Amino acid sequence: MPAGTEPPALSVLRWAEPPEGPVLVLLDQTRLPVEEVELVCTDVPALVRAIQTLAVRGAPLLGIAGGYGVALAAARGYDVAEATGLLEQARPTAVNLGYGVRRVARVYWAALEKGLGADQAAGAALAEARVLHREDAAASGRMARHGLALLEELLPGGGHQLLTHCNSGALVSGGEGTAFAVALQAHRAGRLRRLWVDETRPLLQGARLTAYEAARNGMAYSLLTDNAAGSLFAAGEVDAVLIGADRIAADGSVANKVGSYPLAVLAKYHHVPFIVVAPVTTVDLTTADGQAITVEQRSGREVTEFTPPHAVSPDGAAGGLLVAPLGTPAYNPAFDITPPELITAIVTDEGVISPVTGVGLAELCARSSQVTIS
Repeated sequence: MPAGTEPPALSVLRWAEPPEGPVLVLLDQTRLPVEEVELVCTDVPALVRAIQTLAVRGAPLLGIAGGYGVALAAARGYDVAEATGLLEQARPTAVNLGYGVRRVARVYWAALEKGLGADQAAGAALAEARVLHREDAAASGRMARHGLALLEELLPGGGHQLLTHCNSGALVSGGEGTAFAVALQAHRAGRLRRLWVDETRPLLQGARLTAYEAARNGMAYSLLTDNAAGSLFAAGEVDAVLIGADRIAADGSVANKVGSYPLAVLAKYHHVPFIVVAPVTTVDLTTADGQAITVEQRSGREVTEFTPPHAVSPDGAAGGLLVAPLGTPAYNPAFDITPPELITAIVTDEGVISPVTGVGLAELCARSSQVTIS
């Protein structure tokens, strides 16, 4: 990419209306980085499969997808109540999914209660999903600006060496992402020296997706195995850690891709800022603390077999290359929990919380109407 130019925006999720009826079109993230292939969802079960197989993923984008899923059910005349239940339960940890589903469903039911016809109610649901999509894009831009300002405050002078885990860019958002968007903002400001990218086992979202986005944007980046991060900290090569979040509890505990908590411990020991970047819609004030967060447990076959991500089904049934003896039990949580005392700051679209406390989080959320409180 020539210096000073920006790549075209990724088309990660879009609504389309071909002659045979409305569909939701997704960029199939299980195919990246080898090929950019679109996945067409004509009904809610297809969208649920896409969510569970990680064809579409990332907390903010799951909220958007869930909202469009309700609109899709309404537009095609399916049972909206049933669709809502299926979508809400597709992945239990990411709070944005349920938020997007419930928000659009409320608009649909309210339209019917007002006496509008089914087609008009479906139109109202689609309009609300599009509003949610635009709001997330705007939130992404605000997080990027808040995050860069925080980095400049914590790390004045010089280029930043930032470590990130999993994927938190345009592939998880209606805009340019959460944590990755901060790194991208630093890059554009000439303040990024290097982005360290954890490969993120076992499905390699860092290697496949974050590296793909970094290369696409012309950023200086290097890939590392997850267990090499400690040596980077010891060598003084990490200035700050940036991660996203799938749920933030009322006390400030953060659920994110498994492997995030060990990075927080390393950062604390090495006196390196550990920064969480997530929209305020990721805050769930009904979840009291980290122990109350439901952590999704995925199939052990993702660990015991080396399988291309696009071949993994929702139940983990895949014919991959064995990397452990047949029948080996495996522990495979999709997420882990980082307690607030290990977090330097939480960057949201509404502002920055530092130090991270339940009181500070509640005060910030009081300024927003988009927080899960019921």
